[in-house]
Amino acid sequence: MAGNEWINGYLEAILDAGNSRNGLRVVEDGDEKSNSKNNGNRRRRSVENKMRIGRLEEREKEKEEKVFNPTKYFVEEVVNSFDESDLHRTWIKVIATRNSRDRSNRLENMCWRIWHLARKKKQIAWDDANRLTRRRLEREQGRHDAADDLSELSEGEKEKGDATQTEPVKEQITRINSDMQIWSDEDKSRRLYIILISIHGLVRGENMELGRDSDTGGQVKYVVELARALANTKGVYRVDLLTRQITSPEVDSSYGEPIEMLSCPSDGGGSCGAYIIRIPCGPRDRYIPKESLWPYIPEFVDGALGHIVNMARALGEEGDAGKPTWPYVIHGHYADAGEVAANLSGALNVPMVLTGHSLGRNKFEQLLKQGRLSREDINSTYKIMRRIEAEEMGLDAAEMVVTSTRQEIEEQWGLYDGFDLQLERKLRVRRRRGVSCFGRNMPRMVVIPPGMDFSYVKMQDSEGDGDLKSLIGSDKTQNKRHLPPIWSE
Repeated sequence: MAGNEWINGYLEAILDAGNSRNGLRVVEDGDEKSNSKNNGNRRRRSVENKMRIGRLEEREKEKEEKVFNPTKYFVEEVVNSFDESDLHRTWIKVIATRNSRDRSNRLENMCWRIWHLARKKKQIAWDDANRLTRRRLEREQGRHDAADDLSELSEGEKEKGDATQTEPVKEQITRINSDMQIWSDEDKSRRLYIILISIHGLVRGENMELGRDSDTGGQVKYVVELARALANTKGVYRVDLLTRQITSPEVDSSYGEPIEMLSCPSDGGGSCGAYIIRIPCGPRDRYIPKESLWPYIPEFVDGALGHIVNMARALGEEGDAGKPTWPYVIHGHYADAGEVAANLSGALNVPMVLTGHSLGRNKFEQLLKQGRLSREDINSTYKIMRRIEAEEMGLDAAEMVVTSTRQEIEEQWGLYDGFDLQLERKLRVRRRRGVSCFGRNMPRMVVIPPGMDFSYVKMQDSEGDGDLKSLIGSDKTQNKRHLPPIWSE
């Protein structure tokens, strides 16, 4: 019923307007007869009549709000708050006094009417529950049918299917597919251009203000170190980390610089380095949280698209005989950057990778379990529904999703409509064997745990060094069982 409120309001407005026009019909007819030869007066009169109708509608609505309707109040109170036990006792009393002088026809009719309304209410609730159940069963049946159709085929069935397939294949635009393979020596001679996107927070290479606010945390460290590591990998020519440009007096002026170098180009000329590219988006003189960035996503997409096109042409002129060097992959971090990466991936026909860092559906469930905020308060504070929508969009466009743990795949991404673990495995097997997937696509989940940089760890000369030497000393066979895995590597 809630979904049809606008229809009910629309019909009520039409009925009210019709009643008001009936009251003014005599006046309108008289005006039209007396002014049939004057079109200008007729238009003026019609405008005045419309204004009168509007004023009458407002007065009638005010009266309806003030006037008390006892019938409506009685029905609502009875249907919503009556007690079946009281109704049963009253009916027993009516039956007992039916053949005596104390018989009350009014009380008997009222009991019948209340019982009829209650039964009708239960019937409506029962029909709604059955309708929802049937819809859920149909959805589950469709999902099972799709899974059965996409089940793994035997070699004989595969050959039979290939033999019976005689339909001509339509030519389509070839998409750059990035299959997961081992980084071989042949790939190290390539000149790859990689795009990383992280919009929110304060992003810079040196003196990162981690913990300054909720938007500037581990993700900033993650994307900066990832850009540097990729730039130092052989075969990667340039890495651009796209973020938002902030020229607010509240933050340091370095966040307003359009370009910042993260790593210097190598002397051998095999790499151009890694850079932070800050793109204007939203109010430039104000630092706003990530929950307020959603209206400015299209502006960021336009700026990022212009930068990528210009950079692809410049890189092509440097080393590819004038042919644009398009990005090898576009990697979005978090929901907002995932939506940007999805739009850029579709516009440039480039594969997309997504890293959620934290997910909206999981956060929504955790906040509901706490019981401190209602659904409306959670959505208004965190814009959680808009975030979930962006995550679903990124999930549909991505070819690979990078996660930190298996738990993130099964218990967090498993909550989304765009991912099903069993179906993803079947689709992957069918693609590997060259069997049709019937147009279904689902991103591959890859677990890559975040690493740790031990270059900042300082060891002090103490008795603890003796324990460390005893673990990695000459007697390795005796202490091999107690050796931590990270030391053994």
